[in-house]
Amino acid sequence: MKRIIFIMAIMMACCSVQGLASVTDAGKVLVVYYSYTGNCRQIVESLTAQIEADVMEIEPAEKGLQYEANNYALGMQLLNAINAAPNDPDSYPAIDPVTISDLSGYDNIIIVTPLWWSQMAAIMQTYLFNYGSQMAGKHVGLIVSSHSSGISQVVADAKRLVPDAVWMGDALWIKASNHSNRATLIQNWIASQDFAPGQSTMDKLFVTIDGVTQSATLADNAATRELVNRLQEASITVTLNSSGGFEIWGPLGFSLPTSNEQVYAQPGDIVLYNGSNICLFYGSNSWSYTRLGHIDNLTQDELRTFLKAGESNINVTLSLTSGPAVKRGDVNGDGEVNIGDVTTLIDYLLSDETAPDMADVNEDGEVNIGDATKIIDIILSDDSN
Repeated sequence: MKRIIFIMAIMMACCSVQGLASVTDAGKVLVVYYSYTGNCRQIVESLTAQIEADVMEIEPAEKGLQYEANNYALGMQLLNAINAAPNDPDSYPAIDPVTISDLSGYDNIIIVTPLWWSQMAAIMQTYLFNYGSQMAGKHVGLIVSSHSSGISQVVADAKRLVPDAVWMGDALWIKASNHSNRATLIQNWIASQDFAPGQSTMDKLFVTIDGVTQSATLADNAATRELVNRLQEASITVTLNSSGGFEIWGPLGFSLPTSNEQVYAQPGDIVLYNGSNICLFYGSNSWSYTRLGHIDNLTQDELRTFLKAGESNINVTLSLTSGPAVKRGDVNGDGEVNIGDVTTLIDYLLSDETAPDMADVNEDGEVNIGDATKIIDIILSDDSN
């Protein structure tokens, strides 16, 4: 059986626009949210499973109020008071003291709020009235949860309350009908947003099957950061099998950190299952996964072809580069492992020149005569081709 092992020799530049998120003091993200029914809290959980961020929940000072009771009487009363005198602090309902009152350490702020009767929830309006001035010049994003009503007035409320923000892009609207698919919606939204310099949110993974390579956009979480760390050392080849008519999956050979949530996986999604299995989808399935990423720009039919839907023992290589595969043992770089590589390896050993990483064929951390022996074993077994 053919086995191709790539060698990854290109380290990611820390300033790359498409580098994995590396939260620094200059690029920290703060997620601020208010949740009345719990929907916004679930949205924040899905969001922070994909990016590193500090999180702050806004709470009303008066607890237990039912804003929707008596035909929305209380909620409308609060909104009407704000609309009547939007510049008067007394128009806004009181909120609890916030846990983060100084926003100077954050360049990116994401606001997650419910919609009340086509307007931003009054509780979140209070927070932005009090702290919106600190967001001047910062990159600000907006996610709005509603049952079905449009969010244009919420966007207008946000821009009124935070007039000097640099808006990252269009607001994300998550409604009742697509709430269960929020993780995918959030991932796509993150990729479309203009985060401040110093906060890059995505990296590219390259997936190779039978010599065909496709790019994938990674989520940003502990699992993908660990995966990228491993791929910086060398690419990884796994053997996957079709399952359930919607995925190919199998063991990675190691475990990654989990941030499991109920994910409605879509064609192209890449997820971690049970901490040590990778799944690549050409169909759909709902289960508890840790999101890893999404294969870029392929239709469902193209995904079925690329992922060898229905087949078994599919060799899948994961890498951080889209360049051609390099076979371990191909010391002279001619694309094959043969007796010429033994000769080249011996030349390295007899000289002071440093041998390339692919010369460490037995992967013991050193390049020595044992690697020449291993190359001969590969040639005799045809294990490299």
